[in-house]
Order: sequence, then C-alpha cells, then structure tokens
Amino acid sequence: MASSQAIKDNLPYLRRFARSLTGTQKSGDGYVRMLLEAAQSDRDLVAQMASGRVGLYSAFCKLHRSGAAAALGVSREVPQQRQALLLTTMEDFSAAQAGEILGISADDVELQVAEALAVIDGENPARVLIIEDEPLISMQLEGLVEDLGHAVCGMAATRDQAVALAAEQAPSLVLADIQLADGSSGIDAVDDIMRGASVPVVFITAYPERLLTGERSEPAFLVTKPFHEATVRAAISQALFFAD
Repeated sequence: MASSQAIKDNLPYLRRFARSLTGTQKSGDGYVRMLLEAAQSDRDLVAQMASGRVGLYSAFCKLHRSGAAAALGVSREVPQQRQALLLTTMEDFSAAQAGEILGISADDVELQVAEALAVIDGENPARVLIIEDEPLISMQLEGLVEDLGHAVCGMAATRDQAVALAAEQAPSLVLADIQLADGSSGIDAVDDIMRGASVPVVFITAYPERLLTGERSEPAFLVTKPFHEATVRAAISQALFFAD
C-alpha cells in the first residue's frame, strides 16, 4: 500500500513530463499507463518506481528508450538534449539526478542542456498571444517572450478578448492562464480559439496537479506559477517543436 501511494503522489508530475516529451496528452498519458501496466507483474519495477521521483522517472525513461513510441502513435521523437532540458527546467531535477534518469553522467547532462539551448536560440520567432488577467504577470511574460526573440501579437484578460485577438492576429503560439478576470476560463478560451485554427498552447497555472489527473481532456504543456524564465523558455520551445 505504501508503495502504491508513493507512486500515486508523483504521477501527476510524471504525466506533465510525458506529455511534454510526446507533444500530446493522449500519447503522454498512454506512456504512463504502459509503465503502470508493466509494474503490475514486476515487483522490482514497483520498488524502483516507489523509491522516489528519480526512480519513477528513470523507469519511465527506460520504457521510452525501449521503442514504445510506435505503439502509441508518437509523431516525433525528442532528442536526448531536449529530454535533459525538460528534466532540469520543467521538472527541476539536478544535473546528477537527470543523468541518473537518462543513464548518462551529470557532465553529459550539462553539455546536452547547453546544446538544447543553442538550438532554441536558433529557432524561428513565433507570434505569441498572452492570455493572463494579472497585469504584472502579463507584463513579465511579455518581456520574457520578447527576450526570447518572439513577438507578442496581443494580450487578453478575458475569454472574449482572447478569442477576438486570436481571430484578428492569427498567433502561432498561445500562453494562457487558467483563471481569467471575468471568471471565465483560459481553457475555454483556448477551446474556442482551436475551433478556428490549430495552434500550440502552453498553460500557466498555480495548481498544475489539478490538470494532470489523466481522467479528462487536459493540457499537454503546463508551467507552474510562480515560474522561472528557463521553465517558460523550455515549454515554449517544446510546444513549437511539435508544431513544426
């Protein structure tokens, strides 16, 4: 029972990583289910997964390296450099922990993160719509986006504003808060936008675990408030990676 609870406590964050790694909720959650199914008949695997986040992510990445992507319909394989970046930014592992997860040294992790950042620096600029009702956070995101070489094509504080701006500006990326000024939802705003055009979205929320249950339609890319620039940078790049 203790092992089961230890795994359950960390599953939301593994889902976040799996979705970022595969580009969709469906494929990411599918990977997690595949790992849990494998654990049903493997006590050693259960023990590893219950040992903590490093053990759980290590088991997951071993499954990922096994070539399971084909069975889940994953459209694009993510280079190890990007995996190292996601682990050290979005998942907040140290280089040593990320190295243990990926089966490489901490020095190699640092080299691969540097390579991933160099690739990001060479990416084509995106037109970004920011959906955020707190002015200071909206301004912070605007500055961050522009520092990364992208252009902010609009900022909205409500669902209606977001939908109107998206129709007018045709963004190539959306950054969206969950709770908006008039009580509307950033998720609903994005759903409305997606009816007119397919665009990658990064959601920003103070309560990511509420959107990582795997029990309903949920976002593929999530950033936790308060956020760090490196985390937003990695999330934006990963969303655009799958949009190419």
